[in-house]
This record gives sequence, structure tokens and C-alpha cells, in this order.
Amino acid sequence: MAKMLSRVAPWLASRKDIPDPPGISVRTLDGDDTAALVLLAQRDPVSNVFILAHLRAAGTAAPTSGGAGVLGVFDDGVLAGACWAGANLVPVQLDPTLAGVVAAAANRSGRRYASAFGPATAVLALHAELVELGHRAHEVRPDQPLMTITEPPSVEPNPGLGRGNLADFDRILPACAAMFEEEVGYSPFLGGREFYSRRVEGLIRQGHSLVHLNEAREVVFKAELGAVTSEVTQIQGVWMNPVYRGQGLSAGYMASVVEQARKIAPVTSLYVNGFNTRARATYERVGFNQVGTFATVLF
Repeated sequence: MAKMLSRVAPWLASRKDIPDPPGISVRTLDGDDTAALVLLAQRDPVSNVFILAHLRAAGTAAPTSGGAGVLGVFDDGVLAGACWAGANLVPVQLDPTLAGVVAAAANRSGRRYASAFGPATAVLALHAELVELGHRAHEVRPDQPLMTITEPPSVEPNPGLGRGNLADFDRILPACAAMFEEEVGYSPFLGGREFYSRRVEGLIRQGHSLVHLNEAREVVFKAELGAVTSEVTQIQGVWMNPVYRGQGLSAGYMASVVEQARKIAPVTSLYVNGFNTRARATYERVGFNQVGTFATVLF
């Protein structure tokens, strides 16, 4: 790494330089790079659960049919860092000093990115480099505790939570959309309903949608296991129906989510906005502990 830093540091001092620094190269990974990418990501299976889940499902590091792929940074031919480049940018073991070469490659692709998320130092470094290239974010969330639990929850699970059913898709989808809009400030349907609807339907089919519906078949609480490997699950999309908020129900539901997740993998993870003190307190009460810090940039 010291050799890499000595090569990259002078290049970072002059943003006008377009070529990659000596010894450092960036390219989109292909199927032959799959094993190297897995080894890289396995250095931190919690932080890198997103890419490991993708590799588990796709079986290859090659670009998807939709054009999303993984940018690999090589130091004298050895994979030293990477970044998923699809609808979002997701760094994988990316040293912040390499953010410039990745940002330049991402910019050259001409793709528009909805967000960047992952380990805070890498994401914030990418954001700084992308700003220099003309990209503007409408919100930066620099402090998102990454939390895990590896033991049974400390709170009694709510027995009402179960796996979502496709028969209830028309009830689950609006709850998911409401959560998304509360979280990012705009509707997930802005570009059309199909992509987001397929995502929700896929999670239900995989058994990764967890939901409690009341007797009127209204969603009371829901969450998803958005990224899943044999080692780690990552909880996403936690949402409580506003009618039921403030009644002390969240901890029991989250305990039930953990209980379900532990049937799949030994480590359950999530990340939460640092300013959301109530959610953080709930997660800590359930038994989650902070193991790192993520950041999210919304473009």
C-alpha cells in the first residue's frame, strides 16, 4: 500500500492530469476477475455484503445485461480496490487515495448515478472527486453507523411479523414506496413504476420481504433483507405505518426481523442515519452494536 500511495499522491495533487498514475490502472471487471473480486470483498464481508450478494446471485463479476458493472483498480496488475457502478456507486475496499481514478472512470462512462453509499471514507472521497468533475449532490449523509448483531435479540420478538406474500403485493408496494419517499425525499416511481415494482416483487419471491398486516390487511410494519450472503444479511427499508408510531412497537418488530435473518446467516447488519437517534436507540436496545461508519451521497 505504501508503494501505491507514493504513486497516487503526486497525481492527486494535479487534477488536470487525465491518465491514470504510473502502475495504477482502472477497467471494468469481467468474468475472469470474479475470484479476485470475491477475495477482495471477503476482507470485510459486512461492509461489502452488497457486492458479495450480487456475486452470489450473478456468479460473475462481468457487467450485467443492463450495463452495470464493477470498476476495478489495479496496482501493477493486482486488484487493489473496486467500485460497483450501476444505478449507484458502491466502493469495495477502496482506499480513499484511489477515489480520483475511480471517479474519473465513472464520469467517462456517461452514466447518471442516483447515489453513492458504503464505507464513509471511500464514499466521501468519491464525492469530493465527482464534485470536481461537475457532479452535484442534493444531500450528503456523512455519518451512518454500520451496526451488527450476532446473538439472539435482547427484546422479545413480535410474533406477528412474517414473510411477505405475493397475494399482498398491492399492499406491500405502497408501504415500500412510502418508506423510500420518507428516506430520500422523492417517489421511487418518478422514472416509472416497473423497475421498483420488480425489485419489491423479487424480494417477496425470495422470502426477503418481512411484513405484518393487520386484520384489515393494512401494513403495520415492514422491512427487507436487501442484501444476503451465507455469512451476512443486511436489513433495509425499515418502516412503521404512521398510525402505529409512538406505541413502543419498533423494538419487538426489529427483534423479529433479526430472528428471521438469523435463520439465513449468522450476522445481521444494517446502517442508519446518525441523526436518527430514536432508531439508533431502538437498534441498540435490540442488541445491535456499531462496527463501522457508512456514508450516503444522494445525487
